[in-house]
Amino acid sequence: MNTKNLRLAVIQMDCEVKNKELNMKRTMKFFDRLEADTDIVCLPEFFSTGYNLDLIGSDYFYLAETVPGETTAALGRKAVEKGFAIIGTIVEKDKRQESVLYDTAFVIDKKGDLKGKYRKYHLYPTEHSYFRPGNDVSVVNLDGMKIGMAICFDHAFPELFRLLALQGAQIIVIPSAVPRGYAYLLDLRTRARAQDNQVFVAAANRVGREGTVEYCGLSKIVDPTGTVLAEASGEEEVISAEIHIDRIAEERKREPVLRSIRQDLLKSVYDATEME
Repeated sequence: MNTKNLRLAVIQMDCEVKNKELNMKRTMKFFDRLEADTDIVCLPEFFSTGYNLDLIGSDYFYLAETVPGETTAALGRKAVEKGFAIIGTIVEKDKRQESVLYDTAFVIDKKGDLKGKYRKYHLYPTEHSYFRPGNDVSVVNLDGMKIGMAICFDHAFPELFRLLALQGAQIIVIPSAVPRGYAYLLDLRTRARAQDNQVFVAAANRVGREGTVEYCGLSKIVDPTGTVLAEASGEEEVISAEIHIDRIAEERKREPVLRSIRQDLLKSVYDATEME
């Protein structure tokens, strides 16, 4: 991977609720469609199981896996075969307490090694019935590239993205399952989080229908100015864009946002939150 320039791809796909075997086969076929020079590919939220909480319910407990586990091992083998890194999101069960579940993203490098994981920090209200929120925010070093992770509803919280940027993230990925009716949030927040922090942001969203829920697609890759480099439709699709990392330094030189942060203001925000 060239740490100055790389090709980032997003797979926007449908999946069948609770059918992990079929969904993994579909995922592997999408990998085979990617351009030969792809360096990193990102999958949507819960690509292997489906997301609909009402349809899946307590079945999440038998669908859950450890990380590392069966799914990460299979994706690791594909990463070696194809020579690109893979970012995905699955239902994770805690190794020590299997009744504890997380919505977890992970990064696998082109050698098939698990480089890091992230447990969804901000759970959507209905998700609290099944998942625990994560407590760690970290940036993964992927062959010299700094990758930050957020998941779906996380995009509503700019503080998370600011923290990732301050920790050195150059690309932040957002695996998502955003339904129709909320497409404006996916569009606005993906561009805003990129421009706010002058980083590249990629949102990998779902399409298709699960019961009464239909997902809106519109996955996108955005540069540090908030400009959309690639955008999907509302159907299954693969999008990609060439990422020029120097654009981050250029934009931060033009407008030094991160260097101008007032620590006293950040403390005031924290203090105000504590008073609520």
